[in-house]
Amino acid sequence: MTRAQTDGPLSGFTVLELGVFMAGPFATMQLADLGARVIKVENPDGGDQTRATGPHVSGESAPFMLLNRNKESVSLDLKTPLGREAFLRLAEHADVIVENMRPGVVSRLGVDYSSVRERNPGIVYASASGWGQDGPLAPLAGLDIMAQARSGLMSITGYPDSPPAKVGVPICDLTTALYVALAVTAALHERGRSGEGQHIDVSLLESGVSYAVWEAAAYFVEGRVGGPNGSAHQNQAPYQAVRSADGYATIGANTARNWQRLCEAFDLLDLLDDDRFETPYSRMQNREELIELIEVKTTTMTTERICELLNEAGVPCAPINDYGQVFTDEHLHARDYFWDSPHPVAGTVRQIGSPMRFSRTPARRAHAGPPLGQDNGNLDGLGFSDDELRVLKNTGKGAN
Repeated sequence: MTRAQTDGPLSGFTVLELGVFMAGPFATMQLADLGARVIKVENPDGGDQTRATGPHVSGESAPFMLLNRNKESVSLDLKTPLGREAFLRLAEHADVIVENMRPGVVSRLGVDYSSVRERNPGIVYASASGWGQDGPLAPLAGLDIMAQARSGLMSITGYPDSPPAKVGVPICDLTTALYVALAVTAALHERGRSGEGQHIDVSLLESGVSYAVWEAAAYFVEGRVGGPNGSAHQNQAPYQAVRSADGYATIGANTARNWQRLCEAFDLLDLLDDDRFETPYSRMQNREELIELIEVKTTTMTTERICELLNEAGVPCAPINDYGQVFTDEHLHARDYFWDSPHPVAGTVRQIGSPMRFSRTPARRAHAGPPLGQDNGNLDGLGFSDDELRVLKNTGKGAN
């Protein structure tokens, strides 16, 4: 099989993905951006379920084309002996496998870690799941919102006395994906010393719990259980959104110097001599009164003016943008963050850039997520007969 050429930091590594929806595909997208060859292995009957998610461009899912950029697509029916054998032969030539099926599925299909390891002892095999590969919850279905709920994230998100709210993006899925990518990279580095592969187990639940740094400190030391604070910080003030004349602005005066500069910028010098706000702890204890006094000033100014004053003073601040503003943001465009990717059916697809910037080996910007089975024609060299290759190459929509 020909190897895709790139000068990315993971160039030379081949990754097989058995991924659906978000966690698995977002993990391998990171690896593909970094130069690895990623072959997405999909069910011929529709492929990754994200392909059915709109909006669509010329019949192709826009979310899929963003989430699966820089990858190849091979469609194999792993429930058939020929499809399973094709996958295992691909695995013999791979460095990494990433899957996010429910625990037990890859074992029933015969493509689990132990089965692959018999063919390739050096394989790094990463499994992402809702609750982990073992433990009492392991067999249960687990999506992002369930992980946000059980991990405690939803208990501190939103405002007091309001219905439960989740983080606006699938944060447990996305964090799991980043942990998978990090763990895979670390395992490949370790394999360079030991020559041995290993199995990686990352769960949405534990990924969500890993965020609870402030909450864990409060509970382990004081037995205190936190709750939702809206936009306010758990332990620091003023550090939140404040009202303006035309909306909101975020401020972060969480150091002594920034606190003084904020008071100077807003002409609130009397607060510097107020015993209620003398220390970081006292400001936190009297946060509601503090914010009320700050908003007496901020509600007379536009968000733009608030940010102008605080930026001049060196105090962290920012407006609250919607995504229409984000995707047209002057700063992001100046840094060439968004880019256009080609697609054989949809034409040009706008992409979100990688936040990882390398001085010598930049993140790959190749193509949008491919049509289902586009790369079935690349299965030559795996030792199949002509008849078997003909079946494999013609499996799935879009196969050559």
